[in-house]
Amino acid sequence: MDKIKSLFVWIFGLAYTIILFPVSLIIWVLLYPFDQERTITHWWLVIQACLLTKLIPIWKISVEGREKARRKIPYIIISNHQSILDILIMNCLRLKFRWISKIENYKVPVLGWYMRMAKYIAVDRGNKESKAEMMEKSVESLRKGISIMMFPEGTRSRDGEIAPFKLGAFQLALMTDKSILPVIVDGTGGILPKHGLMFSSGNKLKIKVLDPVHPGTFGTADPEELASKFRSLMIDELKKMREG
Repeated sequence: MDKIKSLFVWIFGLAYTIILFPVSLIIWVLLYPFDQERTITHWWLVIQACLLTKLIPIWKISVEGREKARRKIPYIIISNHQSILDILIMNCLRLKFRWISKIENYKVPVLGWYMRMAKYIAVDRGNKESKAEMMEKSVESLRKGISIMMFPEGTRSRDGEIAPFKLGAFQLALMTDKSILPVIVDGTGGILPKHGLMFSSGNKLKIKVLDPVHPGTFGTADPEELASKFRSLMIDELKKMREG
């Protein structure tokens, strides 16, 4: 049954994305002169993602703490990363942000086009100049009131646990004096694990938004120490979610 369900989900998801792409392109072209920051394009992608999660019947999604993110305040949003599904699920937060994504994703047909249309930020993880450019664009976005969204683990977890964090998000918080908004996602790795193609059903997907943390309460100006503190916080919260 999982093979049949997986085939259905892949065909439906791809068809849904491809069919709606011309609509997205028309919206992008018509609004291009008036939507310099591509926020309307982003909201259209959020609507598409939320609708897709409701149309696929193999999971149930619960979101806790969405109200903790104040609409007009830009955050550096960080989340653990279990599956490629996290990208879809995180849009259910319905927040204004720009994704930080590895440059390889921009080479994928349709997906890459969407990301460029929404003015998301690419980074070549092995290139120092690319990382510096990513930081500059992130700083500019935060100054314009647009949050930044990234997975500080840098890649999907193999076992569902939270791996050590890279420093970019925490360097950015210290540079800009912006709050970090931690988000915990659980269950996506059970449905579609890293490098997997088979979807399993019966899993509940949980998203929990934690309280935003202002730099003034960090207690350190060391990004490595800061990364360690947030990782410990998120590990503890993930454990509580699973016990509950």
